[in-house]
Amino acid sequence: MILRDAFHGLMRFDEFQKSLGIAPNILTRRLAHLIDEGLFEKRLYSERPARYEYVLTDKGRDFFPVLMALFSWGRRHAPEDDLAFLLGDAASGEERRPILVDARSGEELKPENTCLLPGPAADDGDHERIARMRAYYLGLDA
Repeated sequence: MILRDAFHGLMRFDEFQKSLGIAPNILTRRLAHLIDEGLFEKRLYSERPARYEYVLTDKGRDFFPVLMALFSWGRRHAPEDDLAFLLGDAASGEERRPILVDARSGEELKPENTCLLPGPAADDGDHERIARMRAYYLGLDA
């Protein structure tokens, strides 16, 4: 929710606290974790007293598609009357309905057309697990 608020322009501790309604010690801990993980950079904006703003890093901005996927899931499954916010095109104001697509083919990603592949750090157990999963989804385990 902190990242959600950051994408809506909130940058200061008091803004996050007001929006989220959480205790200062909890917010401090969560912001510190997001900084440690490289999603935010802490920048001094006032020296007396020392005040900081929390700015999204490139890694933090890369979280945007994840947030949109969660928002889209909520949009599809929440009752229409419970929706306080919709996603919109910034220029036209038209509602947006995001989907996750493959950058190469443009094909929508779904469980039926997507599988795991072994990465560079995969060990023999990972290779075996992935092979079993692919066989299952392809109907080869019968």
